[in-house]
Amino acid sequence: MSPPAQVFTTPRFRANPYPFYAQIRAESPAYRTRLPDGTEVVVVTGPGDVATALRDPRLVKNIHHARDRAPGLLGRVGIVRSLANANMLRADPPEHTRLRALVHQAFSPRLVEMMRVHIQDIADQLIDRVEPAGRMDLIEAFAFPLPVTVICELLGIPQRDISKIRRWSGALIAAGLLSRESPPLTRDLLQLLWYVRRLVRARRQQGALGDDLMGQLLRAREAEDQLTESELISTILLLIIAGHETTVNLIGTGMFALLLNREQLQRLQQEPALIKAAVEELLRFGNPVQLVNRYAAEDLEIGGVRVPRGTHLVLMLAAANRDERFVDRADELDINRAPIQHYAFGQGIHYCLGASLARLEGEIAFSTLLRRLPNMRLAVPPEEIVWRPSVELRGPSALPVLF
Repeated sequence: MSPPAQVFTTPRFRANPYPFYAQIRAESPAYRTRLPDGTEVVVVTGPGDVATALRDPRLVKNIHHARDRAPGLLGRVGIVRSLANANMLRADPPEHTRLRALVHQAFSPRLVEMMRVHIQDIADQLIDRVEPAGRMDLIEAFAFPLPVTVICELLGIPQRDISKIRRWSGALIAAGLLSRESPPLTRDLLQLLWYVRRLVRARRQQGALGDDLMGQLLRAREAEDQLTESELISTILLLIIAGHETTVNLIGTGMFALLLNREQLQRLQQEPALIKAAVEELLRFGNPVQLVNRYAAEDLEIGGVRVPRGTHLVLMLAAANRDERFVDRADELDINRAPIQHYAFGQGIHYCLGASLARLEGEIAFSTLLRRLPNMRLAVPPEEIVWRPSVELRGPSALPVLF
């Protein structure tokens, strides 16, 4: 019998969801259930079915393309509705194609690679601050400030505002901003929204748009039929949150896994050339993004389950990445695994726009931590680590370490 929906909110599940995923996979590659908030969904766990679903154009991101009426959206204030649908995360072609084209160049592998030296400088500065103390919360002192500093610099956001952004972002992720059909109308959402609007207006009033990513988006806004005001604000909001949250969790889950697998950690220290393969394996093994959502725009079948139009599907990337039919010894960490296959960044047209940046940040983060702090170890027993209260993103809330 499949685990009840309440399982997905328990501390035991957050600490180790993989036995539950194995149970679900063993019963059916796709099954019907309800999420803890009561939403009816079809959960897809098999790697073949997940891969097919990620590329199937009949499975859409915008709920309005699958349902005549979208419960939870009607009656909301207009700006919140815009936040739900005016960015790439909620868009389908041709809107998705247009929105993605406006920002993809800033995240091209070539341009991202040009940032290597600067990101390395940030990582070393963060280690310089904590090294004398001999201990730190790795999330607070390193895993968060590294990627959030990078994305804020890309967008031209003042460093003094980073602490506010972390507070808002963490609260919105916990509330399910990236996955729920209707974004929760919370104080944190409104504060972040107003912050972005004020920032945009200030940049316009100054008359100096600049060459950073926000400047590029502002110039696109001025071009006819390129970017609406809602799309501009929503896209910046998405970039702020998604631009660092995945990497925070990659560094957190990755270092936790390495600290529990000392032979793998030591091998990476001895063979630093393995870092690219190690990042791919830590993405597969740790699954910082656990799932993505789709809606059926027409009747179809997946995993032997009939899926009527309008159905909400949850594609369990983490379950597929830990399936023995997909990867040999799937529950073992092997930084020299070849070839490494995973769905950590999705597939198809919605493949993660920031994958190149996340990979580079991961390479620099793990290499720097293992080089600068070679004797790092957990400061508390593994079972005492508290995990973030999110179903779709997974990472430790804090990771106290000694070195």
